[in-house]
Amino acid sequence: MRTIIHADLDAFYASVEQLDNLDLRGRPVVVGGSPESRGVVAAASYEARAHGIHSAMPMSRALRLCPEAVRVSPRFDRYAEVSRRVMSIFRSVTPLVEPLSLDEAFLDVTGRHDEHGGVKGLALYLKGEVKRETGLTVSIGVGTNKTVAKIASDMKKPDGLVIVPPGGEAQFLAPLPTRALWGVGPKSEETLKRAGLVRVGEIARAGKDRMQRLFGSRGRELWQMASGRDSRPVTVNHDRKSVGAETTFPRDLPDGPELRAQLLRLAAEVSARLRQKRLVARTTSLKLRYAGFRTISRQASRDEPTDDESEIATTAASLLDAVTEPGDEYRLIGIQCTNLSLARQRQGQLALWH
Repeated sequence: MRTIIHADLDAFYASVEQLDNLDLRGRPVVVGGSPESRGVVAAASYEARAHGIHSAMPMSRALRLCPEAVRVSPRFDRYAEVSRRVMSIFRSVTPLVEPLSLDEAFLDVTGRHDEHGGVKGLALYLKGEVKRETGLTVSIGVGTNKTVAKIASDMKKPDGLVIVPPGGEAQFLAPLPTRALWGVGPKSEETLKRAGLVRVGEIARAGKDRMQRLFGSRGRELWQMASGRDSRPVTVNHDRKSVGAETTFPRDLPDGPELRAQLLRLAAEVSARLRQKRLVARTTSLKLRYAGFRTISRQASRDEPTDDESEIATTAASLLDAVTEPGDEYRLIGIQCTNLSLARQRQGQLALWH
């Protein structure tokens, strides 16, 4: 039986800003672009979230909701630095670490928790080490698969710990709304409602055949997830020929401000990772997975290699513009940079090497 952890740093960007600036602690903090430049919220502290502010919200609206909020421009190099320290803690426990972004990762800790007194002991150890090394809190979900662990980590944020015991997966998922499952967006939720299915447990009880009639091949995956089954492994990427980042949304997203904000965030993460490794790239690729699970990739190359966040974002946005159609919805988006070479050392600045 596998033991999978999903670890998610709480309000990561905003928490780093509060960690580095004592004046921001206890205050509503929003990280993102200026309202004058049509910026969006990349992250909000829990103090800001209490006012209804959330990521991907236009910054102008966020500041109207909470005029006393402090807006901070993102510092992705700093977030990447903290992320490296956290991922190093995770890898000290298991080599099977799959980062999903700068602030979250899956860990396969099967057979590695006895020395910590069990699964709970290991989870508490990880939380304690992250707090000691970085000053940040991390919410952890533990289960026998990725679906359960991911949902569990979000149940008691911030600083949460939810452990779903083996055999309890279906019972844990059953009372949750169908939107809790990956890939269930507004359209899928409406289809399920029309079929009388509003809870995850109802999907499980509906059976594989009925779900396939409703959603085709995708229905089988939804039924398996709702039943607490997910065989996907924790994947360690050893590919050094590319630098990238991708994210799977908790619900399908149409093209619009929220999707574009995610694209900008990924471009910033990829840019930070390139600079960490002292690399530049000539080719930028966009990966899209549609609501129906069709996956495409598009790429474009430039004459001069770059690690610049805005250039990567502009290329990725142009690739998205070329394929998006009215009515399309996406469950995953990713950016990958290839055709890598070493960056020249910037004048007056030490090169980064990790």
